[in-house]
Amino acid sequence: MTSTVVNGGISFWYADDGLPAAREPLPGDATADVVIVGGGYTGLWTAYYLKKAAPFLRITVLEQKFCGYGASGRNGGWLYNGIAGRDRYAKLYGRDAAVRLQKAMNDTVAEVVRAAAEEGIDADIVRGGVLEVARTPAQLARLRAFHEQELSYGEKDRELYGARETAERIRVADAVGSAWTPHGARVHPVKLVKGLAAAVEALGVTVHESTPVTEIRPGHAVTPYGTVRASYVLRCTEGFTASLKGQRRTWLPMNSSMVATEPLSEEQWAAIGWAGRETLGDMAHAYMYAQRTADGRIALGGRGVPYRFGSRTDNDGRTQRETVEALRGILVDFFPALAGVRIAHAWSGVLGVPRDWCASVTLDRATGLGWAGGYVGSGVATANLAGRTLCDLVQQDSGQAGATDLTGLPWVGHRVRKWEPEPLRWLGVHGMYATYRSADRRERVSHSMAPSRLARLADRVAGRH
Repeated sequence: MTSTVVNGGISFWYADDGLPAAREPLPGDATADVVIVGGGYTGLWTAYYLKKAAPFLRITVLEQKFCGYGASGRNGGWLYNGIAGRDRYAKLYGRDAAVRLQKAMNDTVAEVVRAAAEEGIDADIVRGGVLEVARTPAQLARLRAFHEQELSYGEKDRELYGARETAERIRVADAVGSAWTPHGARVHPVKLVKGLAAAVEALGVTVHESTPVTEIRPGHAVTPYGTVRASYVLRCTEGFTASLKGQRRTWLPMNSSMVATEPLSEEQWAAIGWAGRETLGDMAHAYMYAQRTADGRIALGGRGVPYRFGSRTDNDGRTQRETVEALRGILVDFFPALAGVRIAHAWSGVLGVPRDWCASVTLDRATGLGWAGGYVGSGVATANLAGRTLCDLVQQDSGQAGATDLTGLPWVGHRVRKWEPEPLRWLGVHGMYATYRSADRRERVSHSMAPSRLARLADRVAGRH
């Protein structure tokens, strides 16, 4: 039932909470101590913590559309402790370093909740944790291995459930087990980013919207309206990084799509459960993610069309009909009782993927250029940790503070090679996700505990292991 679906319009979250009032574009050439390119979570958190730490700093944020136009206003509302590239950090920098990074991510969930409360941001936050379900024998084997791995990285408060305990939380069809961590919360992404932008402005940060940055170079952020000169230029552009001069192959803009249902009835919620408001995911290779919204809908996402040729991005979130139908299929497959439920809204957005699937935070002390991102879909919490880390790096470089626990994390200064030129990256990404979907289909019919060889092949091609 998708004939009357609202398609695009940025996201359901904006349809629900309204578009923000427009801020003025850059009026001409300007100077600052720090200029931040990108008005999403990363840029805004960086500005927030920098201004808190050093109120005297002149900080300017430049945003090409409006704050939260990108992934920060379109994501699934998973505030959780996942971190992209952890195993690779362990191989490169030692296991203890990766454990420290994971602990920092665990603490970040609570920090976002704390900061939102301190600033009076009501973002529909519910700390219900994250429940990830297995629905086939192979998924169950992966789930158990994943659970043990998380324990080995120091997360001692997570729980492993069988089929009955899983159903007591959320009644997912064919679920044979699940794992739950308390380090997660449901959030309304747009309420969070709008509140954060207002908090940043209230601290005295200058925010210019409708101001695309076309080039970043030492000491300069160049826009059509003028150039902002600053000692530090921080790139916080995530999935839109490829649009900057010289950055076409830095991070791949991976596409992710979502749908939101109409509000469910009390009877429908009674059939499903989900009283704890956990965020919900699965152990498929082409995984899904979902939340129960504050107004009683299910918002559910997955990859859809994963990548557009030439690193192009979407037009205000508009989504292909086939993707909407596929996501509706996942919804009904998980919850057969919702077969007649209407899809009210569909949208898409891009997230940043480095070639080795590792997020990073960097400040080049020689040039004053810094950047953070490459979150691979785990950015709601990770952006906060990245923003605090960029803040500490600037403070350290300027002599305002010394090294901190955050500046010593293994993702700081992590470098990675660029993505292949076209058409190789288009072929590679589409081939990878086609292989993952084939692997999921084989696992559903084989009933084998062994993971699909196809998935291992796709992982090697992707560079994820």
